[in-house]
Amino acid sequence: MRTINVQMSDLEYNSLGLSKNSFLFSEIIDLLEQQMARQALRRSVEMAAQNGLSSMTMEEINAEVKAARQCRR
Repeated sequence: MRTINVQMSDLEYNSLGLSKNSFLFSEIIDLLEQQMARQALRRSVEMAAQNGLSSMTMEEINAEVKAARQCRR
């Protein structure tokens, strides 16, 4: 097994919710994927609010999706 050293700021360390100093590579990948997913979700919510989509009901969303699919055919 090989060891690598990674340096990050305290802010980055805390934002990932880290509590120990030694991780398996797969653990780091999982943590980074979770962080990226949270960021993508946050951006999606912001974009929905900016475009007036955040107040749509599920029925309205389903109707929009159905209409978009029909236009592609």
